[in-house]
Amino acid sequence: MSQPPTPSHEGDEEQRLRPRPIARPSVDSAAASAFGRPRGVEGSFDALSHPGSATGNGNAPGNGAAGPVLAPPTPESLAQAFGRPPGADDVVLQRADGTDGGETGAADTDEAPLWTSEADPWRDPGAPAVLGRPAVTGSDAGAEAATAPGAQLSLPEVLFGRRVKPAALAILAVIAVLLGGAGGLVGWAVATTGDELTGELDVAEADAAKERPAGSIAGIAKRVAPAVVSLEVTSGRSGGVGSGVMIDSDGYVLTNHHVVSQAAEADGADIAAVFIDGTRAGAEVVGTDPKTDLAVIKVNVSDPVVLEVGKSSDIAPGDGVVAVGSPFGLENTVTEGIVSAVGRPVTAPGENGDANVTYDAIQTDAAINPGNSGGALVDSRGALVGINSMIRTVGEGEGGSIGLGFAIPVDQAMRIAEDLISDGEVQHADIGVNAASVSAGSSEGAQVQHVQGQGPAGKAGVQEGDVITKVGERQVRNAAELTVAVREHEVGDTVPVRLVRSGRALTVDVTLGSD
Repeated sequence: MSQPPTPSHEGDEEQRLRPRPIARPSVDSAAASAFGRPRGVEGSFDALSHPGSATGNGNAPGNGAAGPVLAPPTPESLAQAFGRPPGADDVVLQRADGTDGGETGAADTDEAPLWTSEADPWRDPGAPAVLGRPAVTGSDAGAEAATAPGAQLSLPEVLFGRRVKPAALAILAVIAVLLGGAGGLVGWAVATTGDELTGELDVAEADAAKERPAGSIAGIAKRVAPAVVSLEVTSGRSGGVGSGVMIDSDGYVLTNHHVVSQAAEADGADIAAVFIDGTRAGAEVVGTDPKTDLAVIKVNVSDPVVLEVGKSSDIAPGDGVVAVGSPFGLENTVTEGIVSAVGRPVTAPGENGDANVTYDAIQTDAAINPGNSGGALVDSRGALVGINSMIRTVGEGEGGSIGLGFAIPVDQAMRIAEDLISDGEVQHADIGVNAASVSAGSSEGAQVQHVQGQGPAGKAGVQEGDVITKVGERQVRNAAELTVAVREHEVGDTVPVRLVRSGRALTVDVTLGSD
């Protein structure tokens, strides 16, 4: 950059500073090709892109004088749609309030229009669009709206949204009458189907009965109940009720001795067997065994339902059982429980001076009450496993169930029933002693109180005062268990008997006799 000349004296021209040479650095060829001027262009802008900057005049090509770039001509369609109408060059864009709305659009008030063609400095003089006058002035439109009410809607227009011909309305009325008549006929037919208040009830019933799983209590009871009968014993003015189980198709019924003892001992006593369907039939006593509280009677029926006999030796504590009988004369009562214990020796006083009843019982908590005696105790398959016989109660007199019921095992009961049916009597193995428990509630054994002189025990050397603790393979813990342990064997069997005498244990062999 050159500096301005400084004053100097003559003769000092050689001391003046000269301008520095212009530094023109080399230009990169890549940058020059990207940002440099096109070939043939010397100025800052390309004059060829502006028609007015080329040779010629105005907008015509070839005029060298520069001029403004004007807007292109307005298309004829836009000019016709938005242009001023002929003779409306003086119409203003917007009138002030109070204009008369005349053809010329001039204002009658002193206030000047907001915009006019002369006063609007921003308006393009070449723009063809202009705002025409309104078709109806505000005052005239309000007066006409206030004084000219609209036409009222007719009923068809309200209902159908448009005018409807009278013929169509007549057809609709006929259709409505027909539909109403049809509905009335249907209602009359429905109302007259029944006979007023005494009509016949039509109840929808399910096609299938209630579903019950296999082995349900209801299914067991349905199979067992027809084979369990209710027994009514009448002897003079006295009588009793109990239950029995049909065990043979010839009409043999197994029951308890104490149920039919009056009929077996008294003349003129009657026994009636009542089946589940209400059929009543007479019965006769075939034989009884007071020592095990069992009896067999025969009922005069043909083709009775017989209960399937199971095996009591297969059951165990905890197995489910069902008791079926007639407690307190309520026929075919079903109760359910479990086996509480097996091999439970129980004893009870005999009927009318008979010997004590002693047997190896099945203990159950199924509800057993007076009248259940002689009924069936069945397992989960519905097979007979015991004959209900007695219960343990509290208090004096006849009591109800407290969850301690006892049944005679069917294995023992069927052996006795076969003997009664074939011979009319039963023989039990006997050891030939009278014994008592060592002490009440203890399990120390059975102490011998009396020995028959020529009985089986006397011949084997058993003495009074000996305490028997084992018979064969079975432990003896009290007097009742001594009896059932001996009866497990047959008459004439020789079994080892372990006893304690004067604190010394010894074993003797006893050949069992008959009672």
